[in-house]
Amino acid sequence: MVDPLYDISVTCTFCSNGFTTKKVRPSFKKAVKTDTDFCVHYKDTNPDYYVVRICPYCGFAHSENFSDRWTQAQREAFYERVAKIWTVRDYSGERTWEEALQSYKLALLCAQIKNEKPRVVAGLLHHLAWLYRIHGDTSQEERFLAFALEAYVSVFETEGMDLNNARLMYLMGELNRRLKRFNEAVRWFSRIINDRKIMDAGMIRASREQWVTTREDMLAMRLDLPEEMKQAK
Repeated sequence: MVDPLYDISVTCTFCSNGFTTKKVRPSFKKAVKTDTDFCVHYKDTNPDYYVVRICPYCGFAHSENFSDRWTQAQREAFYERVAKIWTVRDYSGERTWEEALQSYKLALLCAQIKNEKPRVVAGLLHHLAWLYRIHGDTSQEERFLAFALEAYVSVFETEGMDLNNARLMYLMGELNRRLKRFNEAVRWFSRIINDRKIMDAGMIRASREQWVTTREDMLAMRLDLPEEMKQAK
């Protein structure tokens, strides 16, 4: 029987040691459903558990989106905060939910020490929210969704022109909706729907759907609708 997991070799950019980590074979990535903020629920093995690679020797945790470069100041900070107190631990096998959670939190710390781009930090925060969602912990999910939203706003302000703007704007709308910040959600969805420069048909359609969902959410909670929503049928 074929194992859903296979080994890849990685060289740590901090200590230069080689190690192996697991990935999920594409044929075993069986999605059951995808949430409106792109969280994929899997039937069996969750590939998200294996996104973070952790060096067993120094504790450097990273995804493939991390930069390979280190400044001397970053090296010194990482050594003091992680490597110096790290005891050799092996994350190269099958991971539990708890181990996946630990791996993302360690990667988040490493990203902050290395001053990685806001979109890398935002992705880690959003994945942490998804892990809590899968686990049914709504308060922690919302906590990390709020952190992720803050990071996405930073991405939009610093890197917005270089990325898929429509997807990023949609995510900011959807995370605001999930956090019940409905007026902000409407603002982002409306921008996508009304901006003639945006040609991403999928994101325009998704924004229309979530605009309607936001209106329904607000009506159900007996909240005042923005003017543009009052005029909608």
